[in-house]
Amino acid sequence: MSAPPALDLDVTLRQGAFDLVAQVTAGRGLTVLFGQSGSGKSTLIDLVAGLKRPDRGRIAVDGVPLVHTAAGLWLPPHRRRVGYVFQEARLLPHLTVRQNLLYGRWFARRHVTAEAPTLDSVTDLLGIGPLLGRRPAGLSGGEKARVALGRALLAAPRILLMDEPLAALDEARKAEILPYLERLRDHAGLPILYVTHAVAEVARLATTVVMVDQGRVRAVGAPGTLWSRPDLMDLTGGAEAGSLLDAVVGGRTADGLFHLDTAAGRILVPHLPPHLTSGARTRLRIPARDVLLSDRAPQGLSALNILPGIVADVRDDADGSRVVRLECVGAPVLARVTRTSADALSITPGQPLWAIVKAVALDQGS
Repeated sequence: MSAPPALDLDVTLRQGAFDLVAQVTAGRGLTVLFGQSGSGKSTLIDLVAGLKRPDRGRIAVDGVPLVHTAAGLWLPPHRRRVGYVFQEARLLPHLTVRQNLLYGRWFARRHVTAEAPTLDSVTDLLGIGPLLGRRPAGLSGGEKARVALGRALLAAPRILLMDEPLAALDEARKAEILPYLERLRDHAGLPILYVTHAVAEVARLATTVVMVDQGRVRAVGAPGTLWSRPDLMDLTGGAEAGSLLDAVVGGRTADGLFHLDTAAGRILVPHLPPHLTSGARTRLRIPARDVLLSDRAPQGLSALNILPGIVADVRDDADGSRVVRLECVGAPVLARVTRTSADALSITPGQPLWAIVKAVALDQGS
């Protein structure tokens, strides 16, 4: 018998003029709820937490029902074994870091029969051991976020909910905490439901993406699949849209360039973060605006990355450009070109073209 999904949700909820109708089935790993402000992302996460009640529907985590309106079931929040990390850390200011963490352990012992992780395992995972004797007022924003995350883990949750946990942090603090979120995703062994509207966080963290738009789920799938769909560009970034490619770090060329192996082909980059060594996995972002197209194999160009492909889709964008989706061997790549250029190349589905990649952004992950 196959294991139940990590999250199985089918709910409806009306709040004033806002109407939410959502069906989500997600596996383990980190599932991102992605969409614009007001789309219903936080409402969905609050329904899982028990902070809101649906008008109709059911919610189950790892096969354990939390809500089933037809059966009259609605577990209160403290019985759901849900860890919730908000935008603000919400630490108790009069307690030390150790005491804040142990508050999560106290909650688990009072309300949860499952065994909670140890304090040492959580502090090691999140790198907060040196902070144990300090109080929240003396912590940076990134440190506070890690302590709040540790407190949630020590409550022995069966699912971890994170509502835009990096939104209140500057870029330096985001860079500080992202590696710990990756470690949590890969090693904590529990499903994570993560709300964001930041493409960089999706590229870095997401296992699965749920696109939410005006109270409806538009699409569910792997990040690379959804970001290559022109019909979702109104959600994935418009002018900032592009492709997401999973990659494995290879070796170096004679002149010092690093090569990354992707399903679309080999990509060369001039430098890598120190922790991305040979064999490490990462994810690339290729902005559609930084891809040129040619109807013949380019010769005599300084561009390092040229990927052959077949046109899978062409559509007009609202800004007057055309977005072309190429199938490059085993992965889709988007290019944004002017209508004049598209007409000059007579771009149509099934046509062979070469994608000339001008810029590649690494997610800095591992």
